[in-house]
Amino acid sequence: MIEPLISADAVPVGGGVILPAAGVVITQPVEGTFVAFGSTCPHQGCTVRAIAAGTINCFCHGSRFRIADGAVVGGPAKEPLPHRAIKIEGGQIGLP
Repeated sequence: MIEPLISADAVPVGGGVILPAAGVVITQPVEGTFVAFGSTCPHQGCTVRAIAAGTINCFCHGSRFRIADGAVVGGPAKEPLPHRAIKIEGGQIGLP
């Protein structure tokens, strides 16, 4: 049993959804592949606020992270977004 967060259909291919209340970002870099990260930027603890052009973006200081693996593509952050475990059941994505 999972704690459902969002329908898999609501996560766009090549993009993602930020769920601040749950502290997670769920992305779908390619169709059918879902990945989750913590939504707190490792630079100074701001919550990331947008997903565009294949990156998860923090507006506090401009850090950008790849939607596929959370790796830094633009600083000042030096550490990637932390991975979060998720499960998909009945078309719903949730925390295990």
